[in-house]
Amino acid sequence: MAAQMFVPFHGEGSGVGELTWGQKGIWQTIWLSGQSVTMGGVDALPPGTTVEDAVATLRYVVARHQSLRTRLRFEPDGRVLQVVSSEGEIPLELVDVDGGDDPAEVAESVRLRYQSSDFDYVREWPLRMALIRQHGEPTHAVAIYLHMAMDAGGMDVLMADSRADRTGSPAATAMQPLQLAWQQQQPAALRQGAASLRHLEQVLRTISPRRFGPPTGGPVPGFEQVSYSSAAMLLANRAVAAGTGVGVNPVLLAAFAVTLARHTGINPVVVVLPVSNRFRPGFAGMVSPVAQISPCVLDLAGVSFGGAIRRAARSSMHAFKHAYYNPDERYALLRRVDEERGEEIDISCFFNDRRRPGRPLPAGPLATVREIRAALPSSRLRWTTEPGISKQKLYLSVDDTPDTIELAMSADTEHLSTVDMEAIVRGTEAVLVEMAVDPEAPTGVPAAAPEPAAAPEPTAAPAVGTRAGGAAR
Repeated sequence: MAAQMFVPFHGEGSGVGELTWGQKGIWQTIWLSGQSVTMGGVDALPPGTTVEDAVATLRYVVARHQSLRTRLRFEPDGRVLQVVSSEGEIPLELVDVDGGDDPAEVAESVRLRYQSSDFDYVREWPLRMALIRQHGEPTHAVAIYLHMAMDAGGMDVLMADSRADRTGSPAATAMQPLQLAWQQQQPAALRQGAASLRHLEQVLRTISPRRFGPPTGGPVPGFEQVSYSSAAMLLANRAVAAGTGVGVNPVLLAAFAVTLARHTGINPVVVVLPVSNRFRPGFAGMVSPVAQISPCVLDLAGVSFGGAIRRAARSSMHAFKHAYYNPDERYALLRRVDEERGEEIDISCFFNDRRRPGRPLPAGPLATVREIRAALPSSRLRWTTEPGISKQKLYLSVDDTPDTIELAMSADTEHLSTVDMEAIVRGTEAVLVEMAVDPEAPTGVPAAAPEPAAAPEPTAAPAVGTRAGGAAR
């Protein structure tokens, strides 16, 4: 049984303005894919949590952050504007579970329902929230946010705010979206944007047009998702990072890139990196999305694993510096270079390492090669079905728990079969183990990797979302 209540809010700041660059990038993905892009999930609540507690938290964070009370306006000339309200009401669904039902399963069903239906961008607030109750007491909260309202860094900010002392004013000290949209039209930001686009243009004019081989011609075109959980990968990643003096993020990027080069025969490897941009002044405390994407080029031929790792560190840092630009100008640049080169330059391979860069390694002894290999049988692969699957040819996300690295990969089966997908996630694990055995062993990528023959002209429209570049979570 479900009921709905409405939570009133009052916050500082209102008005209508241009979208920020982060919002524009996500809107392009939504528009081209034809589906809402969302974040969030299910949280088990501490015993003793009340509905009043949840209402107070919801009211506080919505009042504090403009992006959570922002809707869209579509102008006749095609522009999309953000509309920030200073007051209103947020719906909160209350779902009561029968005594014999599992509240966690009910919460999961609500999450799927929320994520399976598109948002009304003009009339609906960018969050959907429910409390699951059993015997009158809340057991779980479900919160799904439109990606236009936040990114992964913003989620961290929101979680910290939800645990904060709320006795004072809810007014946020971080920059707010309307202010940022204005700032991004000023000369300093425009100069940074121009530099980022020059970097992108250089990449587009020098790389091979293709990231993958010809279409597979599989019987059922579409998109698949696979998850891979590996303790061995975590142990090897840490051991190689400690041994080379390079962070865990570039090490895993190098392992993934080596795997791709071996599997596709295409080198240099080009992967697109989502970049948080929260190192920029005033961005750290924002909930609103500020992440954008930037290409990373890795030539892995004729070098050792250690050389590949160092190249991954340098190239990813270069990508991080050039991920701040107007996505409308990026989209125009992609189309112009495609026309001038006479074919589409494919940059639909994404590597989204959501682990915090620069995080210190855990204290204590590192795993030996023997211990890493002993962990391999515990690796687990499963095929998943989630709403809102990325419409890129390959999109890999990386997370870790205290015990494993979790890879989540979606792919366009026109270009990567399920066999290919499994080979790539397992291959990334295998390369990390190879690195742990001997970080100075050769990558095995040939100095002149042959490029596959040109694919025949497609008979159907290309996958949507490719040119938008995907949501930078």
